[in-house]
Amino acid sequence: MTEFDFQQAGKKVLHIERDGLAELEQYINDDFTRACEKIFHCQGRVIVMGMGKSGHIGHKIAATFASTGTPSFFVHPGEASHGDLGMVTEKDIVLAISNSGEASEILALIPVLKRKQITLICMTRTPQSTMGKASDIHLCIKVPKEACPLGLAPTTSTTATLVMGDALAIALLRARGFTAEDFALSHPGGALGRKLLLHVSDLMNKETDIPRVTKDATLREALVEITRKKLGMTVICDDNMLINGIFTDGDLRRIFDLGIDLNNAKISDVMTRGGIRIRPDCLAVEALNLMQAKHITSLLVTEQDSDILLGVLHMHDLLQAGVV
Repeated sequence: MTEFDFQQAGKKVLHIERDGLAELEQYINDDFTRACEKIFHCQGRVIVMGMGKSGHIGHKIAATFASTGTPSFFVHPGEASHGDLGMVTEKDIVLAISNSGEASEILALIPVLKRKQITLICMTRTPQSTMGKASDIHLCIKVPKEACPLGLAPTTSTTATLVMGDALAIALLRARGFTAEDFALSHPGGALGRKLLLHVSDLMNKETDIPRVTKDATLREALVEITRKKLGMTVICDDNMLINGIFTDGDLRRIFDLGIDLNNAKISDVMTRGGIRIRPDCLAVEALNLMQAKHITSLLVTEQDSDILLGVLHMHDLLQAGVV
């Protein structure tokens, strides 16, 4: 087998596509602004269409729109001609993609879209294409050349189309003031959703699950409570849940060095007064950040400026919930 420089071939693709994207910047123009404004004020959804490789890119663009605050989904142009066009309403906007601008399956739909007065945004390489001329707004995705040496396989052009879609989606995201919390609402099953949607109150140990003793308890009694509740700590509080202090297994290791009599010591003599607090309405990720900053594994949950214990949050609770 003749030796072939695969690395050089791969790098050449990167150079060609990088040059193509550099050319794309000139098309972020007034037409781009008009497209963003139309989508921003749209009362319906953005319906993305495309055939072949353009369809694959269209699926991703629709998914990006949907997850960044612009309701959107993909409709296959071929299926649209056989009933799926009923998914499209007069309040929607159609974003049609075709590098040549001559995709017959999309061209067949344009008369119906015009009759229903649906705004049509087309992405093609030239405004002189049939789709370009029929569009209400044309977004140019022309590139100097494909990375394919035969000039046949869509490569640079599909990359440019994807980037133009990203540019639309992120420009709209910023215009809407879309937040990380908004993003998490579209991703409740993912790690980001767990980090941004879960609150301390969702994860904290409450009521009988809280390890606690009174300040009159012995150190031995406190150790029994720590062992029973398995959180590596206990809160020292009265019957009304008024916090006096906290004692952790780390405190236990430290008092060994002090020569304290474990059998006769009172917990009030060795506890740490106060304890680091967090509100129940704080996000779980905020609790994680606080634990990491303070190099601790548990937090007392109280309302703002209150000494009344509501719960205890441990690092294990965050691990089990997938927040870490």
